Amino acid sequence: APLAIEQVRKFNLQKLPTRDRVMLVMDHFTPNKDIKSAEQVRMVREFAREFQIKHFYDQGRAGIEHVFLPEQGLVKPGQIIVGADSHTCTYGALGAFSCGVGSTDLAFAMMTGKLWLRVPATIKVNFIGELPTWISGKDLILHLISRIGVSGANYRVLEMGGAVVEQLGMADRFAMANMAVEAGAKGGFFQVDDKTRNYLGQAGVKEDFPTIESDLQADYERIIELDVSELTPRVACPHLPENVKGVEELAGVKIDQVVLGSCTNGRIEDLRAAAAVFKQHQVAKNMRFMVIPATPLVYKMALQEGLLEQFILGGAIISPPTCGPCLGGFMGILAKGERSLSTTNRNFVGRMGHKESEIYLANPQVAAATAVTGHITHPAEI
Repeated sequence: APLAIEQVRKFNLQKLPTRDRVMLVMDHFTPNKDIKSAEQVRMVREFAREFQIKHFYDQGRAGIEHVFLPEQGLVKPGQIIVGADSHTCTYGALGAFSCGVGSTDLAFAMMTGKLWLRVPATIKVNFIGELPTWISGKDLILHLISRIGVSGANYRVLEMGGAVVEQLGMADRFAMANMAVEAGAKGGFFQVDDKTRNYLGQAGVKEDFPTIESDLQADYERIIELDVSELTPRVACPHLPENVKGVEELAGVKIDQVVLGSCTNGRIEDLRAAAAVFKQHQVAKNMRFMVIPATPLVYKMALQEGLLEQFILGGAIISPPTCGPCLGGFMGILAKGERSLSTTNRNFVGRMGHKESEIYLANPQVAAATAVTGHITHPAEI
């Protein structure tokens, strides 16, 4: 936001015509980790006050934006949403077209309510077969990325469908849409169904919204069919999300830190799944286990359900809602030579700290099992 705000201020606007459509969520370096991040947040705070931005969410009331905004009922099917974060594509899980843009593009959209976009081609991905135990949306999207690569969907939309997707809850769909960009996609997309409508109803969306579904004669650039019946939990190894192996192939790989959270897997369903594996165990010796509820509501629910107490008694570290270590922000930075297994979405060189550290990406159940043993572990072994 600060870079976009700098561009907006060059035009000396007296008012912002889109002030009711602009959403500013303080999540990346909050609570402020240093003077620079504090100054950035102050800039956004002052801008929001000056232009009377309706949807400004500061620390204590804000969570990780891509979990928080849908949770607040601010994302609806049929909308076009652009954001200064590449994982804005998350909202495709609700039948919206959403994508990340550069700060200058964002500034233009804020000032005019318009933006030039080339309409992307669509790749249809059908997940078929029976959904195995321990497999989540995170595993499905990692499996897809391993097949097509990190450039396999450049400037395309990945439309997810098939019998398996129909079974998935919204948390899994959000995780898959979130990581569409890791295959280079402009966006991820799911058709609106009863699960979508139920989620929106619980988020307080009362107005009518369009039923979003593909034309029967839709012109797809490519159709991919993946039978996942024999799939085991997937783990993306350093240093790309396409470098995926089955968890059984990595058994015994020592891990220094486990992170459970992020806009990919920081929802209450993710914390519940991890807690069901973690149970009454203790975090392994010489292991750090970071648990980061994505929003204040997720934090409150985890507190009421006893999940946070369960994690704390086992030796985990509970963080306030924040992006934190996912982008190397704070609260969990890796030292030289350290390895982290994380439920986040990127494992690039230096993403979580030192350039000579390593990041493995996995689902919440694998994360919990690994926290208990100290090495990459299949959840069935706990």
